Amino acid sequence: MEKLFITDLDLKGKKVFVRVDYNVPLDEQGNITDDARIRATLPTINYLLDEGAKVILASHLGRPNGKVIPELSLKPIVKRLHRLLNKGVKLASNCIGPDVKKQVDNMQPEDVLLLENLRFHREEQENDPKFAKELASLCDVFVQDAFGNCHRTHASMVGINGNVLQAAEGFLIKKELDYFEKAVNNPSRPLVAIIGGAKVADKIKIIENLSKKVDKLIIGGAMAFPFLKALGYGAGKLTIEKAIIEKISSITKLARERSVKIYLPVDFVIAEKFDGRAETKVVTFQEIPENWIALDIGPASTKLFSEALQNAKTIIWNGPMGAFEIDAFSRGTYAMVETVVDAHALTIIGGGDTDRAFHKMGESYKVSFISTGGGAFLELLEGKELPGIAALTNK
Repeated sequence: MEKLFITDLDLKGKKVFVRVDYNVPLDEQGNITDDARIRATLPTINYLLDEGAKVILASHLGRPNGKVIPELSLKPIVKRLHRLLNKGVKLASNCIGPDVKKQVDNMQPEDVLLLENLRFHREEQENDPKFAKELASLCDVFVQDAFGNCHRTHASMVGINGNVLQAAEGFLIKKELDYFEKAVNNPSRPLVAIIGGAKVADKIKIIENLSKKVDKLIIGGAMAFPFLKALGYGAGKLTIEKAIIEKISSITKLARERSVKIYLPVDFVIAEKFDGRAETKVVTFQEIPENWIALDIGPASTKLFSEALQNAKTIIWNGPMGAFEIDAFSRGTYAMVETVVDAHALTIIGGGDTDRAFHKMGESYKVSFISTGGGAFLELLEGKELPGIAALTNK
């Protein structure tokens, strides 16, 4: 069902509660090291200001688990918003309570107020009805723009919707869903998915769902080993549950029936331990000793994967090819970044470690779209409905 969109609302003079995802990385001094998630919400905020709304922003930061932790205050966010919007932004001392209600009631059109960290209250993550009702009492309408948290059933994501007359998508949510639709449900073909990373069990359902939709599936990182194990090869030190290997065998059989091509690494960079100073070797996938760990794809795999991407019209990528955060094991991931940015294709990068690789190389501006939500993006790839979007008002 199509959801209400921000442009469908009458906003002039209204108090608009906007759920944003400002869970940004901070350094030891509390400085923001990447403000991409803040910048991604600017179209929604600027639209509300142009329409004469009173803008109430709400987010979480980190995992305070219901305790007030000064280091996780949203003060750094206020400073960055002030600079990006070129206007004054106030920070409330809390996200609920009489003082906050009074501050909201005193707002004028085009004012911007950021509520303090929602997760200073344990009721947020518990989706507590009373807490959700208190949040809703601050506003006339609700706008959802926190895509990165849309897979969570929290009070500010789901519970608040039942206490407001109108709950609509913001520009970021629409952009995320539109790109996902273009990439997965209505792609230009060939559609190629690249799946990597280390959390094998977490991505089995994603691979299963994508194997029904893509033309080619490239598997890298630790994700490759259940596939190799299913073919009867070793996995070095890595242990893989029998149930996962059986599931992979089933997926590869169905993929073969659908003529989906699955590409696996043919060589790896291996080491005796997870350490950038450890001795390394490049070996074929059949030659990994039992007491060694594979930490990157090798040069032959990089070439194979690059060739598989040459005719792609749509590329989705989630998960690096190895432990790219360590220089000795970064070449496979970075070579794939270069191939993807040079491809004549719609390119969508699915959050988390993958987007960090693009940012680290200074290549993020060359891809079509980088999702702001790691977990939410993964659940979409699994074919799941996101509760934070499902709860919004239907058109």
